Amino acid sequence: MKFNQIAAFVVLIGLLAWGIVDASILSPKGKNAATSGPGATSTAQVGTEKGNAAPDFELQQLDGKKVKLSDFRGKKVIVNLWATWCPPCRAEIPDMQQYYEANKDNDVVILGVNLTTTETKPEDVGAFVKAYGMTFPVLLDEDKQVTNEYKAISIPTSYIIDSNGIVQHKYIGPMSYEWMKETLAAIQ
Repeated sequence: MKFNQIAAFVVLIGLLAWGIVDASILSPKGKNAATSGPGATSTAQVGTEKGNAAPDFELQQLDGKKVKLSDFRGKKVIVNLWATWCPPCRAEIPDMQQYYEANKDNDVVILGVNLTTTETKPEDVGAFVKAYGMTFPVLLDEDKQVTNEYKAISIPTSYIIDSNGIVQHKYIGPMSYEWMKETLAAIQ
């Protein structure tokens, strides 16, 4: 009986120590938006939860041009994580394209972040974009930077970010035109 109690105590101490290390050293939640890069104006904590300053990133577009999320400060942004092989992603593209065309002149942008590492042939992303008539920026997440930071466990996953760079919504699954219209109209 004494051995079981000692073993349980050692396991408990180990779990407690791991929790402290994970929370204080490994977790990026301690970052503050005011120190997270150029253009940061908020003191909100950086993260992907509602009310957090959206983590900034820089990715390459299909044409090779690099784009940062912070380039769109002052606009409402939909960060949509997707892949060509994903049926729900394919289902939402027409609504996303329609919404983008109707609102691109109203300080709204959609950033289609392709999970490039999951593609069978990454070079086919361009052909897919052309076939679906996608005119919003498509970014290539070739090293899983955004996939991991934005916790895209299933796709499509979308984040609605207000004009101040603050996360307002996380949506898992295909978005509809009406949902985007109502949701983005309700934020600044």
